[in-house]
This record gives sequence, C-alpha cells and structure tokens, in this order.
Amino acid sequence: MAVARPTLGLLGGVFDPPHVGHLALARAGIEQLELERLLVLVVENPGHKRSTTSPATRLELASLAFEELPGAQVELDPHPRTVDSLEACSPKDAVFLVGSDELAGFPQWKNPERVLELVRLGVAMRPGVPYGRLREARTRFPAPDRISYFEMQPVPVSSTDIRNRVAQGESIDELVPPKVAEAIARLGLYRHAE
Repeated sequence: MAVARPTLGLLGGVFDPPHVGHLALARAGIEQLELERLLVLVVENPGHKRSTTSPATRLELASLAFEELPGAQVELDPHPRTVDSLEACSPKDAVFLVGSDELAGFPQWKNPERVLELVRLGVAMRPGVPYGRLREARTRFPAPDRISYFEMQPVPVSSTDIRNRVAQGESIDELVPPKVAEAIARLGLYRHAE
C-alpha cells in the first residue's frame, strides 16, 4: 500500500519579523514536497523565545510576507508549543517545515514523539550544516521514517539581525519583502537596540 503524500505544509514561528529566509524555506518545501497548501502559524506567546512586538503586529507582518505565496494562509497560533497547536488543529496529511538547525534541537521539543505521530517533519537541508550533528540527533528520534528532507540554498539572514539593522538605521530592503519593510517603517518597529 502506497503511503499518502502530505498535502498541507505547516510553518510555525515568532516571525519578529518574517524575512526572505522564511519565504525561501516555505517555497522550497512547497515545491520539493509537492504541497498543495501552506498554513503559516504565528505563535502568539512563544514559550521558547522572547518577541519584541505584539502578536497582532507579527500577524500583520507575516500576512504581508506570505501573501505572494499561492496557497498560503496565515493564522495566529494561541499555543506556545508545537505539540499543543497540532493537538488542537489535528491536521491530516501534514508536514511541519523546519530548518536543519531546528532538527538538531527537535528531541528537546515538548513531546517530540507526539509531534511525529501528528505530522511528518520536512527538514530543509542547507549546505554547511554539520551532518554528523544531524545524524546523531536523528538517532534519538522515535520515528525517523516520519522525517523527509528537501534542499534549500542558504539565506544568511535572521530576525535578530534585521531588528539590529533597523535600530542602527541600516537598510533591510534585501532581507525582507518590500511590503514588510514598508510596514516596519510605517509602524516604527525595531528602532531601539535590544
């Protein structure tokens, strides 16, 4: 019996702000895993990192960033942990997209076994990520067959870098979609150093 391909991609994050790296990961996952739809989940109150802007602002920025991606829908996620979000929405035939850097830390997520029961993981492999570290991490996974890999060219950008550049008055034009840059300027975001 053939295994059904996932049709829904899930991409979760704080998106403070969303950037071209997030879009590159989403595009590569959609294309290579042949996903029909993408649900972008903006974590309202992240349990793992601090956000500098309100959930409503991050939702607006993510909506602007992903509007150019056909089949993408952006929602606010009230759950601080991935497993809780997945339990609440019970996605069918879904793959949760992550970068290879996140895969190494996956065993430390809340209830990773349950995450892999609810969805497959789609891992963006970037050149330069130490494969030994990933192999070692993968040996600790309860269901390594629930993990798919896809290739992605590295995009050297982070939300922290963008916030710091804005605080220093530097351009972020190549790092975020134009509408996101406009919204950051219009709303006066990230003007103060962290």
